[in-house]
Amino acid sequence: MKFPYGISDFYKIITEEYLYIDRTDRLPLLEEAGSTLLFLRPRRYGKSLLLSLLENYYDVAKAADFDRLFGKLAIGRNPTPLHNRYLVMRWDFSDVAPHHNVDQMQQNLFDHINDRIKLFAQRYADLFKTEIEISDRNAMISFRSALRAVETTPYKLYLLIDEYDNFANEVLMGGRPQSRERYEGLVFSEGDFKSVFKSVKAGGAGFGVDRVFIVGVSPVVLDDVTSGFNIAENIYFREDLNDLCGFTEAEVAAMLQRTTEGCGLSSEKMQEALTLMRIFYNGSQFSEEGVQAVYNPTAVFYFLKHLARTCRYPRRLLDSNLAPDYQKLSYISQLPNGEQLVLAALDEANPLSVTTLEDRFGIRQILAESNTETFMASLLYYLGILTLGGVNQDGKLILQIPNLVIQGLYAERLAELLLPDAQEREAGKRATETLYQQGDMQPLCDFIEQRIFPVFDNRDYIQANELTIKTAFLTLLFNDTFYVMDSEPALQRSYADLTMILRPEMRRFHLLDILAEFKFVKLSELTQSGVELRQMERNALLALDPVKTKLAEAKTQLPRYRKTLTQKYGSALRLRTYAVIAIGFERLVWLEM
Repeated sequence: MKFPYGISDFYKIITEEYLYIDRTDRLPLLEEAGSTLLFLRPRRYGKSLLLSLLENYYDVAKAADFDRLFGKLAIGRNPTPLHNRYLVMRWDFSDVAPHHNVDQMQQNLFDHINDRIKLFAQRYADLFKTEIEISDRNAMISFRSALRAVETTPYKLYLLIDEYDNFANEVLMGGRPQSRERYEGLVFSEGDFKSVFKSVKAGGAGFGVDRVFIVGVSPVVLDDVTSGFNIAENIYFREDLNDLCGFTEAEVAAMLQRTTEGCGLSSEKMQEALTLMRIFYNGSQFSEEGVQAVYNPTAVFYFLKHLARTCRYPRRLLDSNLAPDYQKLSYISQLPNGEQLVLAALDEANPLSVTTLEDRFGIRQILAESNTETFMASLLYYLGILTLGGVNQDGKLILQIPNLVIQGLYAERLAELLLPDAQEREAGKRATETLYQQGDMQPLCDFIEQRIFPVFDNRDYIQANELTIKTAFLTLLFNDTFYVMDSEPALQRSYADLTMILRPEMRRFHLLDILAEFKFVKLSELTQSGVELRQMERNALLALDPVKTKLAEAKTQLPRYRKTLTQKYGSALRLRTYAVIAIGFERLVWLEM
């Protein structure tokens, strides 16, 4: 079984017999949905492969290959009348370099479109009765010339636009100086990015453009060019297209079964691998209700290809191809109210919720100081860093972190926000290693007291509570190489704050499983001042009445959690159990239970 990891060429996948999960049965739905469609999905979800499918299905130049490409697929058994009835032009804005000044970026954009128009002219040269003229100065002149050539044929144009927002988003979120000014110069002035969409809209008014299919990540850019292009129908939320890009668990299980059988692994090992993939890769839901979550296809193929080759799981489950998602999260965290939202997203006990998802994300709205939590959470949703998690009792949409891979991005970003110095982050990692190698919590508590608490104390937006403390520990402890991290696992309808369970294949190492419960004592509950608390010995802190009360609560909860985990994981578990009490942002004390 050949996994098409990193391959988005439908023709190559079919003709070279790579694995293809058939989505051609959705083509009639797309035809019925409208003539100008906008389809949004997070990065690495197979959007480019979808466009390649459309190109091969509708291209008149591929008619002779129809049976070879589609004969074994659903659409080949019942094709629509529109197959192989279009001249197809495809633009890919991820190929446009976002560097340099505004004038050079505009020229890069026009150069890309001109290159695609030249390819278009060569492909259909035998059909055209007039020559397509290329204007190096303005690609929209070239585009209008191409449309005039299309009108000399019996066919219409199907325009495919890949990563429509990538070019502009790279300018906006790339972290370079004057990013805002460069972005505004690109999308707001005439004769640039906006003019491209105005020309596409004009071409659809009886001048050769019959269908347009646009894919991207978010509606950010589209809102800023709306005055030039307001005809696209967003099919993002359609329930029957929820898994148009992405895999269902049944599909993942079938692929995994074939892979483990090829390795001679047991059915128990197959279920173990499926559980691991579910935790790390599943969880994205793109319709409000009534659909199952889907797996990230790039991550799935990354895992399966490694498993097929080595018969072992990948050591690092975060595929480096997903790393650019971290850059987007980093950008959002620096916007007004962004850092607070990143912190709130990690609170699984009180998940974020919105009445409705925002769908207008112009640059001025994004940068406004008055941004609401709903606005920022909606943006994280479109970027794939949050996903739908059902509806709460108030009828609001729950937004949650999709899976453990994405949670790792949050933990990494918070670590950078709290500890900008890389050497300090390394010191924090060394303290965590002492915990999961030796079971000693003290170095980690000392580090948080000395390095993290002063940061918390200087940020007045943080409401001191158990979530604050748990987040500090999670940020430092997160380690998806060795552990399945869970900050709020459901343990028989009760919740432990943090569990670190060794991945099955990592049990050959001398590492410990960790269960921790965090408690918080407010300074207002004590008679001692912060200065006095910092001078007190550990035993004296443990003897304070509010601390003893919190410890008593933990002693009641933790045995129940421990029993549940022991029943689930059996004798393989090397579980160490801790109660950790924060006394304001002054001291941390802990006991191993």
